[in-house]
Amino acid sequence: MNNITFANPGFLYLLLLLVPLIGWYIWKDREANAALSFSSLKGFTGAGRSVKYWIRHLAFAIRLLIITLIIIVLARPQSVNKWQDVNTEGIDIIITLDISGSMLAQDFKPDRIEAAKAVAVEFISGRPTDRIGLVVYSAESFTQCPLTTDHAVLINLMQDIKSGMIEDGTAIGMGLANAVSRLKDSKAKSKVVILLTDGVNNRGSIAPLTAAEIAKTFNVRVYTIGVGTQGTAPAPVQTPYGVQIRQVPVEIDEGILKDIANTTGGKYFRATNNQKLVEIYKEIDQMEKSRIDVREYSKKEEEYLAYGLSAVILLLIEIIIRKTVLRNIP
Repeated sequence: MNNITFANPGFLYLLLLLVPLIGWYIWKDREANAALSFSSLKGFTGAGRSVKYWIRHLAFAIRLLIITLIIIVLARPQSVNKWQDVNTEGIDIIITLDISGSMLAQDFKPDRIEAAKAVAVEFISGRPTDRIGLVVYSAESFTQCPLTTDHAVLINLMQDIKSGMIEDGTAIGMGLANAVSRLKDSKAKSKVVILLTDGVNNRGSIAPLTAAEIAKTFNVRVYTIGVGTQGTAPAPVQTPYGVQIRQVPVEIDEGILKDIANTTGGKYFRATNNQKLVEIYKEIDQMEKSRIDVREYSKKEEEYLAYGLSAVILLLIEIIIRKTVLRNIP
């Protein structure tokens, strides 16, 4: 049986009005009985109450029940025994993606940026209760999508990302600072940045460690991901003969990425292929779920409709009784 609470319990005090109504009815019923003098009641000893007598009282009882139901409707009964388990409630996440020219390297299939987008989309799809946003950066940084629970829009905006949207370079500090600015006013229980890059900070007015300190100030945890194989990687290079695939050195400032993660309470990961990148996102997904305790919360549902319908049905019954059986009784 549902546990019932009331949104407007003050209306229940109106039930006290039933006491004077019952008293008034009893008094009125006694006044309505005519008094006759008889020399003897012997002739009436076998007489009983008529059916109409009891139905008349039944009609009054129905009226009291109708009033009771209306008062309950006004008090707005709600059921509170419907429980749901929530284990990701209260997490805001900003995915911060490097879109510099080096992200076109093909050590990931089809290239780094497309692989990063595909894995991020899978990650987003697996967290339907979280607000997630997207920041991109190269020489500069901008917000591609603010925090939202409309993940369909977010995924569409993710698909629109491509290298060359903004001036080339790698401004890790700017990308992180932009992400933190999107999270600093959040009331979420957990605020997270997933920062992905394949290079070394070489642009921007904010140093990566400065941005990390800012993140720490606002209780933002940063997971950093270095993307790229060890040594060299095939990448498109502009030559006098057009764009050609050449082996270029992979340079990732792992020291800075580790420092950012350590400063903010996050973790650094190195992804050397598509599968490793998938595994990293899965690990982050599990860690962030485990950081928020599983909670149970009551889901209130309005229950006044049943009481209201019952009052209407009883009112119709009372009207039928009074218009048929009791039509000649005042």
